[in-house]
Amino acid sequence: MSKFKYYLIAGLLRMVSYLPLGAAQFIGKWLGLLAWKLGGRPKKITDINLDICLPELTEEQRRDLSRDSLAHTGMTALEIPLMWEWPVDKCLGLIKETEGLELVDEALATGKGLILLAPHLGNWELAGLFFSSRYKMAALYSPPHIKEFEDYMIRVRGRLGSELVRGDRKGLMRLMGILKEGGVAGILPDQSPRGKTNAYAPFFGMDVMTMTLVGKLVQKTGANVLVTYAERLPNGEGFKILVTRAEPGIGAEDTVAGATALNQSVEKVVRMAPEQYQWEYKRMRHRPPGNPNPYKPGQICD
Repeated sequence: MSKFKYYLIAGLLRMVSYLPLGAAQFIGKWLGLLAWKLGGRPKKITDINLDICLPELTEEQRRDLSRDSLAHTGMTALEIPLMWEWPVDKCLGLIKETEGLELVDEALATGKGLILLAPHLGNWELAGLFFSSRYKMAALYSPPHIKEFEDYMIRVRGRLGSELVRGDRKGLMRLMGILKEGGVAGILPDQSPRGKTNAYAPFFGMDVMTMTLVGKLVQKTGANVLVTYAERLPNGEGFKILVTRAEPGIGAEDTVAGATALNQSVEKVVRMAPEQYQWEYKRMRHRPPGNPNPYKPGQICD
């Protein structure tokens, strides 16, 4: 059954990959707008997150941002097959501008490793491909449920030599080794982790479970930390790679302080292009015990 699902998904990805970027974004945009219009689960989660995270906006502004967010999420979904199936040079040719790459060079010139935080903002698959084309790089990932799809994902993401490591003990040791060698590690910092080794820290003003992995890696390797994303340019023109400094304190021994700095680093870039952030994700679902679950009214987190 899993093989059937894999072949079905792989076939759909390959079909979509025949589209030019403009067509893929057009279709994705309208699928996203349809999802917003239907008012299902993605829209409801988006609206809850925007109400929590951006209360300074007017109701009309949050409504417009909700619509635009679903449109961009649809575009991201249709762009991923292109990033996975197109030749690398064709993908990299979509990058029309860069900003802040000197920060990467400065960080690596110190002789220490570099952690690149890549939130779910813009096209993170293209950002990963771009940096793996320039540096010795490893990326942390969580394996999908379909084994065959994991093999496919490792193959397409690693076709420039980027090494994908699982988020288990063995994988984390490998990540640490790469950083100690002065390499680059890519990490998605805005997931909602589980486990007692993580910490509750404010994200847009609400305490939520936040990974402490980045802080621990900084403590053990002395690695530098930067934040990056691939911003979608208008009218199918391509993308812009941006790199900015992370907020200070990520490597603090106090895990809450470190996790807070991590979340602040994500917040900073999200505010740069809020419509391109994946607000449809339940980032606030793991809260300190006794607090209400924002996605399930009346339910208390334990």
